[in-house]
Amino acid sequence: MKTLDDCRVAIDSIDDEILELLNKRMKVVHRVGEIKSDSGGAIYRPEREKAIVKRLSKRSKNVEGLLNDKAIEAIFLEIFAVSRNLELPERIAYLGPEGSFTHQAAESRFGAMSDYLSLRSIHSVFKTLESKRAKFGVVPIENSRDGIVGETLDLLAKSSVKIVAELYMPIHMSFATKAKKLENITKIYSKDKGFGQCRDFLAEHGFVNIEQIPVESTAKAAILASEDENAAAICSHIAAKLYGVPTMFENIEDNHDSATRFVILSDFKNGRSEHDKTSILVKLHDAKESGSLVHFLQDFDAQNINLSKIESRPSKDGSGFGYWFYIDFFGHIDEEKIQKVLAKHDGEVTWLGSYVKGED
Repeated sequence: MKTLDDCRVAIDSIDDEILELLNKRMKVVHRVGEIKSDSGGAIYRPEREKAIVKRLSKRSKNVEGLLNDKAIEAIFLEIFAVSRNLELPERIAYLGPEGSFTHQAAESRFGAMSDYLSLRSIHSVFKTLESKRAKFGVVPIENSRDGIVGETLDLLAKSSVKIVAELYMPIHMSFATKAKKLENITKIYSKDKGFGQCRDFLAEHGFVNIEQIPVESTAKAAILASEDENAAAICSHIAAKLYGVPTMFENIEDNHDSATRFVILSDFKNGRSEHDKTSILVKLHDAKESGSLVHFLQDFDAQNINLSKIESRPSKDGSGFGYWFYIDFFGHIDEEKIQKVLAKHDGEVTWLGSYVKGED
């Protein structure tokens, strides 16, 4: 290939091959959907998707391909999302509004083609799943700066829905505006936290004395900025894209290490994989006795089960200052050693889900 035209011809030819292969893949996917429909199998299989990405990443390295792990994951997550919609279109409920970080997290796993339902509260997401008005739900469960999301844990404690997947997403703020020049901006919209998270950026660009207008969400900020060429929004990347506001600056937050852990909820049980995590709620019968929690945790240690998180929460059952414990550990609920531990604590443990460990 000596010229740019030669390269373009080659790319067109390769694109034709890719399209042909994708269509062949989708025909197989369609048959998979028929089989699952007959057997009642789950359409979303995070452990299977992770195994495919891992295999392809290894293959790319073996042939010295230019695609790295992140690129392969991004491409194939979208292919998986399209495939699932061919198998059986599913509705995904999420903590809204449109353009929120939860929306961004949901779309990163279920793709642009899925049917999304924006809801005003985490409680509404759970209710929608329990009433079968949606197959999947996406809610935040933990933030690296603000800690655990108590409402999510409290609802998991009494809901029939389970965690079927988790994902960690870095929280990056964008500065979006239709203004041609910075000096044309007369007002900035964002959530109150958005302004607080971007103080250094605002100071560096002379925006400290510009009118800062707090609104209920960064998505609302993007909507308002889309209607006024002299306004800007501090918002998520997906909100700026969704409402057609050009992004002038990305990653403007003061702390670039902020991330949120989201969980995907549904009504099925995942199969085992090589990289599982399990979440449980524990309410010990003798919780007020000295050493009861230590003895419980020692049972995990005796079986070489590694804990990744433990968080206490008020029990809210009218028993006064009672507590239960939210625990994450590595492994699947069906593993023999885990069953041995749980059998010793019958009636004290509520299983919240076993799922493929997310990349944090």
